[in-house]
Amino acid sequence: MILALESSCDETACAVVDGLRVRSSVVASQIDVHARFGGVVPELASRHHLDALVPVIRAAVDEAGLDFARLGEQLDAIAVTDSPGLVGALLVGVQAARGLALATGLPLYGVHHMEGHLFSPLLREAEAEAEAQADTDSDALALPPHLALLVSGGHTELVRVGGLGDYTLVGATRDDAAGEAFDKVAKLLGLRYPGGPIIDRLAKQGDPEAVRFPRAMLDRPNFDFSFSGLKTAVAVHLERNGQPDSRQGLLDLCASFQAAVVEVLVAKTCAAARAHGCERVHVVGGVAANSGLRGAFEDAAKAGEIGSFVTAPLRYCGDNAAMIAAAGGARHARGWPAVVDVDSSVAIDDPRLAPVLEGAS
Repeated sequence: MILALESSCDETACAVVDGLRVRSSVVASQIDVHARFGGVVPELASRHHLDALVPVIRAAVDEAGLDFARLGEQLDAIAVTDSPGLVGALLVGVQAARGLALATGLPLYGVHHMEGHLFSPLLREAEAEAEAQADTDSDALALPPHLALLVSGGHTELVRVGGLGDYTLVGATRDDAAGEAFDKVAKLLGLRYPGGPIIDRLAKQGDPEAVRFPRAMLDRPNFDFSFSGLKTAVAVHLERNGQPDSRQGLLDLCASFQAAVVEVLVAKTCAAARAHGCERVHVVGGVAANSGLRGAFEDAAKAGEIGSFVTAPLRYCGDNAAMIAAAGGARHARGWPAVVDVDSSVAIDDPRLAPVLEGAS
C-alpha cells in the first residue's frame, strides 16, 4: 500500500494505491490559474501547490478509507515525483513527502515522472478485486517489455522498456513536444488553454485533408520528432489566409493539424517497434487521451503494423499520483533503495539515475 504525491507541473495530486489497484486518486488542477497566460507560470504553480497540497492529501487518505493518525501502520511506503519538472513545484511535493516519511517512519521513494507514466496503463480501479488478487506480488508489479511512446506537453519520446529501471531512449523530439505544439497552435487560433483537448474535440467534426500540413522527419532514418515546423506552417497559413471565417473552416484547420501530428507519431512509433522487435506498444502521457491518436493506433494494431496497442484509462493519462504510487510500489516490492534526488531536467535513461538502481535485486 503506497501513498504518493505528484506536483511536477500544474497538477497537485495525491493517491493511495494497493499494488496496482487505485484506492484513491485526487487531483487539484490549476488550469483556471494559468489559462489567462496561455501556459504555466512556474511561480504561480508553486504557490498554488502550497495551498492545495494538504487538502488533497487529506481527501486522498479519506477516500482510501485510511486513518491519517495511523498511516505508519496502514501504509508500506511513500512515493513522490522528484524529477523532472518545474523545480519549485517539485520541491513542494518532495518536502511534503519527506515530512510524511519522517512522521510515519516509512521509506520514501523518488520516482521519475515519465517512469510513472510508464505504469499508467497497468492501473485499475479498486473494484476490480478478482483481477487484482496478486497485485502485491513483485512479478505482478513489473513492467512488461514493450516500446513506449511518452507523449505530453513537455515530452515526446520513444522508450524501449525491458523491465523496471531498464529504459533505453530510442527517439525524442528535437524541439517542441507534441502537446506543446497543440497548445501553441490553439493559441494561434484564439482557443483557450490547454489547447489539446479543444483541438481534439473540434477535429472530430473537421476534414483532415482540408489543408496539407508538413509531416516532419518522416523521411529521416531515425525515430526522432520535430513539431516546431508544423507550428510555423500553421502560423504561415494564418498569415496568408487569415483566421478561419467560418466554424467549418476552424474545424477543418484543427482536423488538418491534428492529422499531421498523429500521422508522424504513429508512423515513427510503428517503425521503431519493428526495428527494435517490440510486439507490444504502450502510448502514455497527457496526449495519449487524444481520441485521434488512440484511434490511429487501434487501426495500426488491426492492420498488423504493431503487435498490440495498450494505453492508460483516460483519467490516468494526465498527471496524477496513482501512477507514481505504482512505480514506487514496484521499487519497494523489489527491495530497491529508497532514494530521493530532485532534478528538474534529468532524462529517463540518464546515467545520473544509476545510483537509484544500485543494489537492485
